[in-house]
Amino acid sequence: MIDFRINRFFEPGVVPKPGRHAVREFHRGLPGYEVTPLHRCRGLGRTLGLAGLLVKDESQRFGLEAFKALGAAWAMERLRNGRAAAGTFVTATDGNHGRAVAWAARRLGGEAVIFIPAHSAPARIEKIRREGARVELVEGTYDKAVAMAEAAGRRHGWQVVADTGYSGYLDIPEWIVEGYATLFEEAAEQIEAGGDEPPDVVLVQAGVGSLLQAAVDHFRGFEKQPRLVAVEPVESNALFTSIGSVDGAATPSAGKQNSIMAGLNCGEVSLAAWPTVRRGVELFLTIDDGYAAAAMRRLARPAEGDPPITAGESGAAGLAGLLALLEEPRLAPAKQFLGLGPQSTVLVINTEGATDPVGYDRIVNGER
Repeated sequence: MIDFRINRFFEPGVVPKPGRHAVREFHRGLPGYEVTPLHRCRGLGRTLGLAGLLVKDESQRFGLEAFKALGAAWAMERLRNGRAAAGTFVTATDGNHGRAVAWAARRLGGEAVIFIPAHSAPARIEKIRREGARVELVEGTYDKAVAMAEAAGRRHGWQVVADTGYSGYLDIPEWIVEGYATLFEEAAEQIEAGGDEPPDVVLVQAGVGSLLQAAVDHFRGFEKQPRLVAVEPVESNALFTSIGSVDGAATPSAGKQNSIMAGLNCGEVSLAAWPTVRRGVELFLTIDDGYAAAAMRRLARPAEGDPPITAGESGAAGLAGLLALLEEPRLAPAKQFLGLGPQSTVLVINTEGATDPVGYDRIVNGER
């Protein structure tokens, strides 16, 4: 069910922002690095009754169609600096992180082994293989793939590069979050250079929570802070479930993890990300697939004056959450809590492009 929870564990106040100079310099030195666009969707913003709508578009980052390489490449660079040889890297994925690890491993002269649910879109699996990785298909969920990648790493002496933290494995997910900071730093520079109002509300797709952690780390450093909203599929709502637990402890989702928002089909929260997310995100929102599809179509067929934006199912989730907040009567108290209205500027992140072209075409151009 579409629903929301206001975070009773939220801790207001300014938290000094970690320095990210070394991360930015590393990314600038990578072949193919370009600052991704910040689209000012004024037409859609007006249609939705907002003062402004900003879309940070990660759909062509490093030619990999998603933001994930920012984290994977930085974490693997830190690993490379700590040992003599690149070796073999292993991880689990729903698609984008695995492709990023494979790309970064090839850049370092290493090998990659990627565990991915067997029901994943064939295009996503093939794109990982094209980066030179060995793909292991898993009969089960993303969380099962995480466990299998961890076991394989221990068994073979491979280096695990997971973007989710679990017991005994917390450092590398933190490094991955450091890498994600670049997209928020870029957006801040673009907002200032364009003379835009800073956002009042930022909606971020949740997954295991790592991108949200990067958002909290960034925005909590300002005196004027936007309200941060976590957006999850109804059937993959581990953050929503966790924030609703008695003591706000990390709690697995009881959902089926079968959303079209494949990159968000995660049943457990990253233990590395959760403490930061728990204290820094003000509202947790669950949405159904219909809103994701609607958001994809809104971006592909833009309002007058706006650019067309290619957003995959997970990529459109931030906008999907905004549409739900503005349209669902059940979410009216959440809309009021956030102060969404004619004076609001909203920022969403398009985290991926059409990583599954067949699915994208069916949703955007097929029967509705």
